[in-house]
Amino acid sequence: MPPTPAPPRRFALGDFPLAGGGRIAAASLDYRVYGSLAEDHSNLVLYPSSYGAWPEDIDWVVGPILDPERWCVVLVSQFGNGRSSSPSSGDPGLAGGRWPVDHRDNVAAQRRLLEEVFAVTSPALIYGWSMGAQQAYHWAVLEPERTQRICCVCGTARTTAHNRVFLLSLRQALTADPSWDGQRFRDAPEQGLRTFALIYASWAASQPFYRRGAHHQLGYASVEAYVEESWLPAYRRHDPHDLLAMLDVWLANDVAAAAGLATGDAEADLAVALGRIRARTTVIAGRHDLYFTPEDCGAEAALISGAHFEVLESDLGHRAGNPRDAPAEQCQLRAAVDRLCGG
Repeated sequence: MPPTPAPPRRFALGDFPLAGGGRIAAASLDYRVYGSLAEDHSNLVLYPSSYGAWPEDIDWVVGPILDPERWCVVLVSQFGNGRSSSPSSGDPGLAGGRWPVDHRDNVAAQRRLLEEVFAVTSPALIYGWSMGAQQAYHWAVLEPERTQRICCVCGTARTTAHNRVFLLSLRQALTADPSWDGQRFRDAPEQGLRTFALIYASWAASQPFYRRGAHHQLGYASVEAYVEESWLPAYRRHDPHDLLAMLDVWLANDVAAAAGLATGDAEADLAVALGRIRARTTVIAGRHDLYFTPEDCGAEAALISGAHFEVLESDLGHRAGNPRDAPAEQCQLRAAVDRLCGG
């Protein structure tokens, strides 16, 4: 059963300083609330958004995985997704063709939201998929004393070299469009978006997914139709400046850099950063996820004291972590959360 729709809420941050310099003028966060906050404020779950996801795309998690009878789930839109402060809503734009926001800023803004609206300094759980998992890792490294538990699904604490290739190809697809002038798009980048959707469809779903003809089972006559009718509309609905902004945040994803570690030994820095995590941690990878492979997720989990690591045996690729219509994967994720939170 889908959750009862939660009305959008907006948290005004005022002029918000960015960790890397500059600011967002009149910044705000879009968020939704599911369930009720306990009298002792002990049951708040923070659920940050993933790439390109609006709340209505991912709120299905409330119920199958995050029980609103037990938890007060706060689903927050990350900066850049078109609902919270984003290039499409004003300052800051893509100065020099890049967006100056990173996950340090998402964590700082979310911390203020929880403190000022809910009077919560330490959420019971931070649950995140994909870019949401990146934000959960940043919380645990940057706010180790505030972060009790994290569940990181199909996401890593640092963007790997292979994952960068995917992201750079997406960025190139958009900025190679004739409508891009180096600072902004003069018109809708239709050619760029079509290439963008093709790249996404080839990476997000797995080889076994296509091998079993899952796109046909979904009602599409061909892979071309699948991209045209499913993937392209999912990204065409966004302001393309926001798509670039979220790519830039993903490209910058690195908890070691966020923690100020820069010894010149990247692997040692990552180990030190993840070694700072005090939260009870569960890391879940998708067997055929091409973005965040089980090997990459497992290697990071091994650097976190006491972390539990498991794999979703699914052919959904990256979407194994967002299995809207896959009950078995949903049950596994629900069980992982229950174990992490003590039943």
